[in-house]
Amino acid sequence: MNSTESTLFTSNTIIEAVTRQQYPAGTLYVVATPIGNIADISLRALHLLSLIDAVACEDTRNTAQLFSRYGINKPLIAAHQHNEREVAEKILTRLRAGERIALVSDAGTPGISDPGAKIVEVLKQSGVHVTPLPGASAAISALSASGLLHERFYFVGFLPAKAGQRDSMLHKLESTDATLIFYEAPHRITDTVQAMLTVFGGERQIVLARELTKLFEEIHRCALSDAPAWLSADSHREKGEYVILVDAKPVAESNDDSEARRVLSILLEECSVKQAAGLAAQLTGLKKNALYQLALEMKAAD
Repeated sequence: MNSTESTLFTSNTIIEAVTRQQYPAGTLYVVATPIGNIADISLRALHLLSLIDAVACEDTRNTAQLFSRYGINKPLIAAHQHNEREVAEKILTRLRAGERIALVSDAGTPGISDPGAKIVEVLKQSGVHVTPLPGASAAISALSASGLLHERFYFVGFLPAKAGQRDSMLHKLESTDATLIFYEAPHRITDTVQAMLTVFGGERQIVLARELTKLFEEIHRCALSDAPAWLSADSHREKGEYVILVDAKPVAESNDDSEARRVLSILLEECSVKQAAGLAAQLTGLKKNALYQLALEMKAAD
């Protein structure tokens, strides 16, 4: 089989898989759309969008522009954060009449820091079937390329715009045992990172993911203490939407650091602070920087 035949076989197999799927009438289809690169949409989503009767979308202008690039022309229903419950009732009437309706946001997955959750809630409570068509998500894309190793993550989304409310939420999140994921607008990125540095301290790792999947994509990882300098080094870094990931608080910084203290107390009898921290990191799996700070505190207390 040559490469052309192989490609044709693969394409036919994919088309068969897409078209074999059932798409019942009277169903709301929650469809993820690209977060930047328009190629990041599934073949299944494109097929479904050719079948539906109408599309509920965050901004009809943005969705019309996106769909035109795929050659899709469908009636659009404005469904933004200010009219979700009202639109949900209209969609419910149409679904009960046997239509298929798709729900999309401007980018990514509806309901994830985007409108859509209230519509889904109303329809689920009314007994309507809701089917997700998965795809792009800025949070998961950034997490997958972060290199942060914690098994759990906590999606925060956008922090409050007011500084006092923002700082209060950061303090509540400070001891969360998970990688923290935030969304942030470019005009607030510098203030937000500075607030994180103040609350979380400079030792934690931060990942700043900017313009994901787009031409000027940047994914930068550093200590929180170095993040303000990275942002200020290039004026373009205050442009474009951000995903921010902050590593979980090291276990050695938590209230229950008895095991770390036990190991360090033994090592400090024979080793320097730096050596003790390095060996303790290997023995406990905890982070060397946090163990180093703890060892310094223990040495000072002695």
